[in-house]
Amino acid sequence: MRTHVSTPYKSAQSTPLNPKRRGIIVGASTGMGAVLACKLAKEGYTIALIAPQKDKLEILCKKINSVEKEVRAFSYAHDVTNYDEVPALLRKIVSDLGGLDLLVYMAGVNYPPGLENYNFEDDRKMVEVNLIGAMAWLNPVAEMFQSAKAGQIVGISSVAGDRGRIGNPGYNTSKAGLTTYLEALRNRLSRHGVNVLTVKPGFVKTEMLKAAQGSTPFAITPEQAVEDIYKAMCRRKQVIYTAPIWRWIMLVIRHIPSVIFRRMSF
Repeated sequence: MRTHVSTPYKSAQSTPLNPKRRGIIVGASTGMGAVLACKLAKEGYTIALIAPQKDKLEILCKKINSVEKEVRAFSYAHDVTNYDEVPALLRKIVSDLGGLDLLVYMAGVNYPPGLENYNFEDDRKMVEVNLIGAMAWLNPVAEMFQSAKAGQIVGISSVAGDRGRIGNPGYNTSKAGLTTYLEALRNRLSRHGVNVLTVKPGFVKTEMLKAAQGSTPFAITPEQAVEDIYKAMCRRKQVIYTAPIWRWIMLVIRHIPSVIFRRMSF
């Protein structure tokens, strides 16, 4: 399943005096996932990059490894809806990396149905990728980290999960489910020394933004979002919004009475 990157550079070695951090990014080929991969490699991580797009992963790995002058990134082609593949692939990656300290779940899809339409197939796909795929990966990693009493999990949810809006019920549901699942993991794992970070982006200038309906205020670049995510990881935060202004926007939205909220058109 893994594509080894052809490179003249040596693989980073971990020693007691120079320990190497090891991470997995699920959904790493484009957008925030690709930017975070470059950031983590620069910060000293050896990373396994997972996405369905084998060619894009290979290009990203070559870019990272040529910049870092050693093998920091490896690619593994995988569709997160192939849940049965996860246990064997996870074992292989942990073996290849020599351990695991971090898992970031970034895989996500968005298929807005339009205000007058209902599309079960698209809703099912969003739930399968955005929520069930996350559970397939994070459950075994949570068990591993709990036993080790160490590790960090990062899940990319969305401000869309904070309230049920009329524009895209399926996407709202998938992200609300992910937010609740990550909170439950946090409540289980924090007593074992494991940090679980929930990231709630607003609008980020990626391909997914093209699916957004209406205006996209306070849109930020993937690089800005990744800086916020990495700082939160280092500080072992529990929940962040990016851009930070969304924390206050969503605070207001969450407290709008339902009788008023249901009349709103977003």
